Amino acid sequence: MTSPEDVTFLLLDDFSHIAFSCAIEPLRIANLLHGSELYRWRLASVCGERAVCSNRTVTLVDQGLDPLPPRSRLFLVSGQNAGERATPDVLAFIRRERTRGNRIGALCSGAYVLAKAGLLDGRRAAVHWAFHDSFEETFPNVTLCRNIFVADEAFVTASGGTATTDLILHLIGQSHGEDLAVAVADQLVYNGVRSGNVQQQISVQARYGIRNPHIAEAIRLMKESAPNYLPTSEIARRIGISTRQLERLFQKHLKVSPKKYVIDQKLARARNLLLQTEKSITEIAHACGYDSASHFIRLYQSRFGVTPHNQRLNIAGTMEERLMA
Repeated sequence: MTSPEDVTFLLLDDFSHIAFSCAIEPLRIANLLHGSELYRWRLASVCGERAVCSNRTVTLVDQGLDPLPPRSRLFLVSGQNAGERATPDVLAFIRRERTRGNRIGALCSGAYVLAKAGLLDGRRAAVHWAFHDSFEETFPNVTLCRNIFVADEAFVTASGGTATTDLILHLIGQSHGEDLAVAVADQLVYNGVRSGNVQQQISVQARYGIRNPHIAEAIRLMKESAPNYLPTSEIARRIGISTRQLERLFQKHLKVSPKKYVIDQKLARARNLLLQTEKSITEIAHACGYDSASHFIRLYQSRFGVTPHNQRLNIAGTMEERLMA
């Protein structure tokens, strides 16, 4: 009889509860349906006693950063503030387990921790879309994959949320057959099982009910040219329509001009970098395509009602209040 697969979930404070649940429940159900213990799991945290997730619920754990059994699989589960949670002790633990030959995966923002450990250089990885901007800036040697999960690398990664279920079902199917994976999905009432090549975010067409190919192509060209976006006139030329026609299409379907759409995209990226990295405001301005930091600051304040500096202070104050609570 085959020994159960040993799985450890390292829960880093502020971890995503939904990502964790979507990982562990398919394993439990696989055991139930198979009638034997295919998977055995334990929970770990830095302190070895408990972990606090982003919704403030507390999970008791089985161990700290102690060595894992041989031939184990380790999943890093993180969420907000992944960079802060990737402490030297955590990184040393991950590198040690890698050296010992244990398989390692990451869920939600967990790829951020793996990348900080230097284990993802030259590899593809999935991370929650909210962390894409900071991830690309911080880890240029990692190929960011915008799909829901990556399972064809030495380190499997999932973007979090229900995408974690898709990854775990994929792994169950690899180890124990597709029939069991489908049966687990049925028990979860999860009838939309997705392959790893599905994109994380809903397309513009689906989100706004737009079927106009010109807008879809314009937005694709905008994204590819970020952060130094192509002028509206150049985008229109490449699509084969006039600048005025492109502007009319944006106003009709998105209720903004192409220029305003670009500004919103740049400022959304700036906000992510501001809240998720330690880059200076000048560095963030340049990373988002602004030559002038003062111009960037004025635009940012107009869009969000607060200066970039005060935005950072507000977030830092909120975190301090949570720590003292």
